[in-house]
Amino acid sequence: MFDELPFHIQEEILKTLPIKSLIQFRSVSKAWKSLIDSSEFIAAHSVSHTQPQHLFVSYTDEQVPKYVSFVDDDSFPQHRFVPSLPLSIRDPRIVGSSYGLLCFQGDSPSIYRRMIAVVLNPSIRKSIAIALPDMLYTNHLIVLGFGVCPVTIDTKIIQITQLRWGSERKSEIGNFWEVKVYKQSSGKFTSLSGNLPSISIHIMGPQVVIGKSIYWCAVDCTTVDSVFKTRNLIMSFDITNEKFEVVVLPERLAIITFSLLSVSKLRESLVILEYNKSGYNDTIEEQVCCTVWMVERGVERSFTKLFNIKAPGDLMRAVGFRRKGGSIMEVQDYTFESTEELVVYEPNSELSNHLISGYRFTVNSYIETLVLVGGSDCSSY
Repeated sequence: MFDELPFHIQEEILKTLPIKSLIQFRSVSKAWKSLIDSSEFIAAHSVSHTQPQHLFVSYTDEQVPKYVSFVDDDSFPQHRFVPSLPLSIRDPRIVGSSYGLLCFQGDSPSIYRRMIAVVLNPSIRKSIAIALPDMLYTNHLIVLGFGVCPVTIDTKIIQITQLRWGSERKSEIGNFWEVKVYKQSSGKFTSLSGNLPSISIHIMGPQVVIGKSIYWCAVDCTTVDSVFKTRNLIMSFDITNEKFEVVVLPERLAIITFSLLSVSKLRESLVILEYNKSGYNDTIEEQVCCTVWMVERGVERSFTKLFNIKAPGDLMRAVGFRRKGGSIMEVQDYTFESTEELVVYEPNSELSNHLISGYRFTVNSYIETLVLVGGSDCSSY
């Protein structure tokens, strides 16, 4: 009998089971429920389990926001479903994904002009809604970050108030950003007072979570001898110790037009996407639209060129990667002038497969996890 096995053996067996089975087994006994709901078990299960990756795609079709999730396994792209988003948010915009959770930013349906964030676990259909602190400065912008601490499994939202791009006014918050961090464990925002980036740094792109850190593309704007200068960089935020770090880019990437850079995740590694403005390689008569650079962390950061993406037609941008390495791209659909299409490009075969027609695509990857399993749908105001 299963209950005759030592409890630590039962725990090891439970770690191998899929999410749906574990949800059912929470009702077997108090001991199993307590185990399955614990942050230690959730972290171990998320790391050790071999559930396939899912790709959450948000896009617009005929002026209507739409969502679809693909199972990223050998059945791809046939196995797809339409996830249901919580009713507690209007006009949702994706912030990012971490530990099987998706975070959205939007308007509260019940409180006028109140911005909220909603964290959703699509695998178990649990969500929490969090009211965001009001922005106090008219010449500033708010950027949200989202991640789950891999040690405590505590969900965190980082609200960064930074000077609006191009603003020449003196900052109303001193020489640094204003940063507030929400922790699900406490249910409230607290302000960070130390280790804040200079106000000259502007986050300009969407986030990606790798391990314990959130990464954004950013640009540092300074005036030297009355000359305005900009340099591209990567800004990171450690979810565990809540510290920022500036990742200095090689000169080639630091000085190109900022819009030609973005960050993404490839096989749990940080990659930088460098777009070719002309669409053609300088030395080869072929279309090379994007170069993928891997960022590796050692004593110093190293940047290794992995491969080029040669898109069919006119590449708009790369928006993500499959677990096996194929890049997911938004390209111009010449059949319909007003739409783009989402395709998967395989660098080895240089073949592409159509996924969806539409525009304004975002792709976030997630795996099935138990994060939020112990709570109920709720709001935090």
